[in-house]
Amino acid sequence: GEGKLSFKKVSLLPPAHGHRPAPHGADMQTNIDFAAIEGLFRAALDDGRTFLFEYEVYDLLGNSGSETPPRTLLIPREARPPLEEIMGLPGEKVVLKIVSPAIVHKTEAGGVRIIPKEADALRSAIRKMLYEVPETFAGLVEADPDHAPAQYQNLTGEALREAVRRDIKGILAVQFMPPDSLAFGNELIVGLRNTREFGPVISAGLGGTDTELYAARFRKGQAIVAASCELTDPERFFELFKTTIAYKKLAGLTRGQRRIVTDEQLIECFASFIAMGRRYAATNPDAPFIIDELEINPFAFTEYLMVPLDGMCRFSLPGRRVNPRPARAIHNLLHPQTIGIIGVSATRRNFGRIILENVVAAGFAPEKIRIIRPGGAADASGVACVPDLASLPEKLDLFVVAVGAEHVPRLVEEVIERDAAASVMLIPGGMGETRESAERAKQVIERIESAHGASSEEAGGPVFLGANCMGVVSRPGGYDTWFIPEAKLPKDRDAPYRRAAFISQSGAFMLHRGSAAPELNPAYMISMGNQTDLTLGDMLCYFQDSPAVDVIAVYAEGFKACDGLAFCEAVRGAVLAGKDVVFYKAGRTPEGKNATSGHTASLAGEYMVCESCVRQAGAMVASSFTEFQDLFLLAECFNRKTVSGNRLAAVSGAGFEAVGMADSIHSDDYDLRLAVFSEAGRAALRELFVRKRLDSLVAVSNPLDINPAADDETHAAATDILLADPGVDAVIMGMDPLSPVTRTLNDAGPFSLADPGSIVHRVAEMASRHDKPLAAVVDGGLLFAPLRRALLERGIPVFPLCDRAVAAMAKYMEARLLAAALREKA
Repeated sequence: GEGKLSFKKVSLLPPAHGHRPAPHGADMQTNIDFAAIEGLFRAALDDGRTFLFEYEVYDLLGNSGSETPPRTLLIPREARPPLEEIMGLPGEKVVLKIVSPAIVHKTEAGGVRIIPKEADALRSAIRKMLYEVPETFAGLVEADPDHAPAQYQNLTGEALREAVRRDIKGILAVQFMPPDSLAFGNELIVGLRNTREFGPVISAGLGGTDTELYAARFRKGQAIVAASCELTDPERFFELFKTTIAYKKLAGLTRGQRRIVTDEQLIECFASFIAMGRRYAATNPDAPFIIDELEINPFAFTEYLMVPLDGMCRFSLPGRRVNPRPARAIHNLLHPQTIGIIGVSATRRNFGRIILENVVAAGFAPEKIRIIRPGGAADASGVACVPDLASLPEKLDLFVVAVGAEHVPRLVEEVIERDAAASVMLIPGGMGETRESAERAKQVIERIESAHGASSEEAGGPVFLGANCMGVVSRPGGYDTWFIPEAKLPKDRDAPYRRAAFISQSGAFMLHRGSAAPELNPAYMISMGNQTDLTLGDMLCYFQDSPAVDVIAVYAEGFKACDGLAFCEAVRGAVLAGKDVVFYKAGRTPEGKNATSGHTASLAGEYMVCESCVRQAGAMVASSFTEFQDLFLLAECFNRKTVSGNRLAAVSGAGFEAVGMADSIHSDDYDLRLAVFSEAGRAALRELFVRKRLDSLVAVSNPLDINPAADDETHAAATDILLADPGVDAVIMGMDPLSPVTRTLNDAGPFSLADPGSIVHRVAEMASRHDKPLAAVVDGGLLFAPLRRALLERGIPVFPLCDRAVAAMAKYMEARLLAAALREKA
């Protein structure tokens, strides 16, 4: 008053409690006043801001029904401190906080002070903060200019201090609510973030000024957890949060700690954040605003109240929406009746020529292929040629483009204009991998998107796979467009293929797996390349419903905008349909992230969020190439087996192997249990060992060391007993290939695999009678490659080392159990 600037009084009442959120899929019953929240966003926009000040964040919390914001009082920079109003705040102390859009970490800048509620102390503290904070923060900016706010870059000295001072809006007086405990782990961070790939993501964990340190130093999932708001619900996220150190501290589950918050309060808080995340999401077509980031760090706890001590919120307006892709044409891409190829040289063996050879070698009818080549002269292969797209006798199901990148924009335009093909495969690179080719890629993407938006009823135009795509091998579609010569990658094209799809953003990764592990042999191998049009999410969505596939394996380097969420939703759909999804994400480190961006022109997303979302959708997430290959093999072999628990039985005649399997059942990433055999099982084993005269050498235990004197029959019979035991969920058997009494060699001698009594024939027959997973370990050299191959041909996954077998089995079983739980809830 008295001609001075006025202050803003913000008085908030605690929200009502007692409501519980509804399950995922239903509207969560939260006391959220969305109209009031949107009023806060509009007022900020009117003020030229796309962020909320701290006191506005408390307003937002109050309107969200989420716990107990403190009472606050904003004192504008040039206003006289309203001492009587400040004195009216509850308590004997008050917290003073600097208010500036540029100063996010207030404590480091000296922008947070707790003082007694005394007039002189208040006046003194307010004056000191308005002068000292600009100096302190300017010093921080000068010490680390690379991380300075944009408006302060290139400023120094007094010019910088004046700019900081000018941006200070005032000081916020906040009700002081002393926490119940200042011990480690008694502060909570809860946040929302609108990610480019996965839409809104909720996170929660150890809060306070050291949150980033905790996240970096604690084992994965211990300090902080995250989940997609679209794929989780409050109860499910709470179950995830219960695995953290934060929950154990807050719930009083550690020595000397008492509970300071109820489970119901935490669930209610998570429900509020998830509901706001879903409403203000880029993936919500009706969203009036997008919450880019909302973070409360920390929530402290006073007498069973969750008290926010600091908060920030950034928001934006909805952006342009991408036209949907006509994904129905993926069927034409994978099962074409006609194929056209451009780029087949008439004089040399170029990529186009190799593609043509592989298409024909895979069994595709030559009369259904057209080569597009100027002049239209007959090709030496006998495949018909046409001079241009206009001369095609009919619309193609698949058009393979194997020409230089400089010709691609013109070809894309012509294919769209003439409606020449239902699907197009863009083989060439030079379409966005480098800065120089970015404009060419942008031109192509814009033309494709405009074609998709041309139809008012549904997405139009052809679909495009690639660019920078190595091609597709479709065994059900009868074709192979990989540009690798048969001499370098021999294919047993008559071998039965597995009911699996392998989708890889890197063609080279898929190529090398096909060469190193031909036993995988999936029905489909699809190189996605740059995702110029078709995305990983599109392909997962197609195979989610495919009756030809039980297993989907994916190597990803980056997702297009919002496609990570579409991918996860398709993963969830596939898992609910009984399928196994195996996933590996490249770009887990800053160095790896930079490498993937250069390779496929797709930005790699933040790994922690990606891994969390994909795993919670139900996929098996591999942490290495080897693990990816192992999980893929187990999924192909075990998809139709039953996994009822995580109780493992291990058997081997090599003592080190038996012990090694026991030593490998626990890690940071998984936790298996050694099964306890039933009395009937133990009796059957004792009877076997007496009959084989091994009872004085072998003790019935788990792991079961059956001694090097155990022959093929003993291995098979012991494993048969373990698979039949109701206390066992899976078995890993060491094959003891070097034992003097086992038939494990590919010769005509006494150790011959061909003998009807050999371990291969016995185990294969026995495994076919049981519904539980059985994996084998063949720890030996090249002599035993035929043994490995024979087992794989009979559906028994084989590993070279026992610890690798246990790790793969553990992660596979864990994922299968999670998938079963998701199906039960659904």
